[in-house]
Amino acid sequence: MGTLDLDGQVLDPLAPNGRADVLVFLRTDCPISNRYAPKLARIGARFAAAPVDLWLIYVDPDETPTVIREHMQAYGLPGTALRDPEQTSVARAGAEVTPSVAVFDATGDRRYRGRIDDWYVDYGQARAEASTDELVDALEAVLAGRSPAVAETAAVGCPLPPLR
Repeated sequence: MGTLDLDGQVLDPLAPNGRADVLVFLRTDCPISNRYAPKLARIGARFAAAPVDLWLIYVDPDETPTVIREHMQAYGLPGTALRDPEQTSVARAGAEVTPSVAVFDATGDRRYRGRIDDWYVDYGQARAEASTDELVDALEAVLAGRSPAVAETAAVGCPLPPLR
């Protein structure tokens, strides 16, 4: 089956199109994912004119298109939502928790995977504010044709649902 758009059509977010891709792995019931919604909205606005596609990959097979649309609306999430019931994109990106992200360059090579920033130290333990910004740094590097200074970090978040 693979990754699906909200109309049930198979869609490959990493299909070559000359643009960089950011995959953001989410669950509607993950409080950490939901707390990152304002930051994701700012990132979406900041890079809206750049040659980059922002994909929100919902990893829970029980989350319906209706629930996902409501979640995006409630939290003001930017980008294109996809369902990943078989965790195909999860495997390609190496995601381990939600939220986590992966940045791919225009040729489809993964340049970064891990956390959005260092706001969360551990599950349920957040700093007052983030002191690093790995996703933005990686995206800026990729758009400038450079490799990110940091290629991988450990993300803190909610576990991925088990595959059925």
